[in-house]
Amino acid sequence: MKSKIINEGYKEAIAALKRCVKSVGFYASGTPGEYDAVWARDSMIASLGGSLIGTTFKKPFHNSLELLSKHQSLLGQIPNAVGAWNKERHSNITFNTIDSTLWYVVGLHTYAAAYRQQSILKKHRENLERAITWLTFQDPNEVKLLAQQPTMDWQDAFPHKYGYTINTQALYYQTLKLLNKHKLAEHIKKVVNGNIEKYLALYDEQLGYYLPWAWKDHDGDREHEEWFDTLGNLLAIITDLATPEIAKNILRHIETAKINKPFPCKAIDPPIRAGDPEWHSYFSKCDAKLPFNYLNGGVWPFIGGFYVAALVKTKQFAKAEKTLEQLAQANKIGAEKAWEFHEWISRDAAPHGPALQSWSIGTYIFAYECVKRKKVPYFN
Repeated sequence: MKSKIINEGYKEAIAALKRCVKSVGFYASGTPGEYDAVWARDSMIASLGGSLIGTTFKKPFHNSLELLSKHQSLLGQIPNAVGAWNKERHSNITFNTIDSTLWYVVGLHTYAAAYRQQSILKKHRENLERAITWLTFQDPNEVKLLAQQPTMDWQDAFPHKYGYTINTQALYYQTLKLLNKHKLAEHIKKVVNGNIEKYLALYDEQLGYYLPWAWKDHDGDREHEEWFDTLGNLLAIITDLATPEIAKNILRHIETAKINKPFPCKAIDPPIRAGDPEWHSYFSKCDAKLPFNYLNGGVWPFIGGFYVAALVKTKQFAKAEKTLEQLAQANKIGAEKAWEFHEWISRDAAPHGPALQSWSIGTYIFAYECVKRKKVPYFN
């Protein structure tokens, strides 16, 4: 690519990801004292990019998978994190997520594809079977969609959502395809997109995007919210859960609402404010209490990486490259020096959260390779 900052960012990202490597796998941050543990979703997302750099990151990817497999619960759930001490549980292993198990399944298949080692799927066949069994049981209504409790995905403190979320349905759809459960995958696609069983649909034709979550319908009064979940909608595009027309509408909404500004991309839009119907009292106790901060509309570069991938998926190659340049600018912002790859960026372009965030780094590499190859690896 011709852009100097894009290519510089690629080299810096590879160097930065090496600092996230520990003997047990990828830490969520390469900054000492910050996220010193292997998080399932962070390590698997970081590995999407790391696995495209030859065999450089093969060992930490493998070690992350082994660590997560070792600490899988008896019921089949994959840990949220291993190595981060939890005062409530008095343990360094935490659970209480739904997307960790989904990302684990995606990660195993990514490793098998990247390094042409189908043997890892055979080795962890029992882990996979238990993981899928656990996921299948997250269907209390027996409608074939996964349901979740509040704080059970990457947005673990904010905002409040439960039931059928677009983030989880998109990952589940991808998981089912990887497991060759295509009939069930296509059924879920029809339901989520409103083609059948419309009372369960997440796509809203008037809004032009997927609802972040929805639950029961009480005589026409449905439990749901309508803010824009950026990651969930982008994953729907990348996994092909979204039809071409829906994908077009989602990307148009991102442009119109300027969700990709000042950098790609804000976590949600619009921000939720005290006094809004969606507000809960405990929000005031977390970093998302202020609009355009943290999960409340702050810019998360790892989401920006998936935005670039979604543009490539829809064959908007020139736009994807331009967006990659903007993503490089976001990752270059530092509190002490350039190329710190922070967790999130505020509206005034200030870096926040730990530096050397592995998924910010890994998704930049992934986005770079998507633009370079003009396709989205692993999500065909």
